[in-house]
Amino acid sequence: MRIKEGIVPAVLGTLVTATGVALRNSNLPESYRNGIIGFGLANIALGSAELVSSNMQHRNMMKKMTKMAPFK
Repeated sequence: MRIKEGIVPAVLGTLVTATGVALRNSNLPESYRNGIIGFGLANIALGSAELVSSNMQHRNMMKKMTKMAPFK
């Protein structure tokens, strides 16, 4: 099974963000919690951008292939 590029950073970003939110009631300084949440959100954004970019590249490749050998 092939994992799409960008899925791993997006999932890890979700886990890190959830961890940061879960730490809101701890004695960890607020700046650390906000940093953890921000880091997770950045990973989600980068993973999503990579997914979109990968999908666009795949679509362009498929267009080129269908021009070379049209499917009917």
